[in-house]
Amino acid sequence: MKAGTTAEVMAVVKADGYGHGLVPSARAAIAGGATWLGTAIVAEALALRAAGVTVPLLAWLWTPGEADTVERAVAADVDLSVSSTWQLAAVREAATATGRTARVHLKIDTGLSRNGAAASDWPELVTAVAKAQAEGSVEAVGVWSHFAYADEPGHPTIARQLDVFADALAAAARAGVEPQLRHIANSAATLTLPAAHFDLVRPGIAVYGLPPVAGDFGLVPAMTLRAAAASVKRVAAGEGVSYGHEYVTPRETTLVLVPLGYADGVPRHASRVGPVWVNGERFRIAGRVCMDQIVVDVGELAVAPGDEVVLFGPGARGEPTAQDWADAIDTIHYEIVTRVGPRVTRTYVGPPGGTA
Repeated sequence: MKAGTTAEVMAVVKADGYGHGLVPSARAAIAGGATWLGTAIVAEALALRAAGVTVPLLAWLWTPGEADTVERAVAADVDLSVSSTWQLAAVREAATATGRTARVHLKIDTGLSRNGAAASDWPELVTAVAKAQAEGSVEAVGVWSHFAYADEPGHPTIARQLDVFADALAAAARAGVEPQLRHIANSAATLTLPAAHFDLVRPGIAVYGLPPVAGDFGLVPAMTLRAAAASVKRVAAGEGVSYGHEYVTPRETTLVLVPLGYADGVPRHASRVGPVWVNGERFRIAGRVCMDQIVVDVGELAVAPGDEVVLFGPGARGEPTAQDWADAIDTIHYEIVTRVGPRVTRTYVGPPGGTA
């Protein structure tokens, strides 16, 4: 992805590396050329520092009750997002307590109406930041924002958000705040909107090989979710399967028990619709998803205990993909991979990446 931009690359590894594993994902991203890492919560940034990750880190989601965490972040050279005067006050206090200059990225809400300072509050914030910067308690490293509709190239909100971002940068400059880094591009904008790259891009889901927008970008999904068949048995026609007997065998058939359930991230609402690949053929989950297991009706297919069962992967062998699962339960592939739980063992292969 670095080849497609002159901007620096911040690989977003929030949510346990989108379910792939925080530290391994971070290390793989750095090996691939990322010069920054991003997390939502401060705890994940601190976990990366504890693991020996030394590249610049930005964490952007924190609350008034996290004064101790903010202090630890400043001490660990973790950059923090600031979008209000109370957050600025908190990082100034942390800077005083640690004897360090707090590195901050000022976030402007350009139209997502989520985190970020409202345009009406922006002048007050940048004026206060300029004063704090002159005192030496903070360093304004970045000004940033986030798109609402970058996954729909050409949507009118994209141009409007860029205009608001430009106005925010101009207002910051008038107040004496001129950041090293301007950044607004998420995965979709990184892939489709070079005008939004500025000094730094922040790809998230695309880092894991999952496209954020329609098109062929050469991305290959990194994660394969698989298990070994735990049990295989023949049953007669008319047998109820799993809780509530919502599935009844239509004929004599073979049932395969798979030791993955909703405690492992398999959505319970994938009951009866979740696609599963067994020995080269696709099936659907038979009956309800249970906490620790699912059942698959494979008909006359020859299956033995220990045979590989794949819920999703890159799709190169014909196995379902995370997008197939998303389509089956009316969600997005982001949710499919990020909900894979800690009980599932991650195995990493590479380079250049591989499966988890």
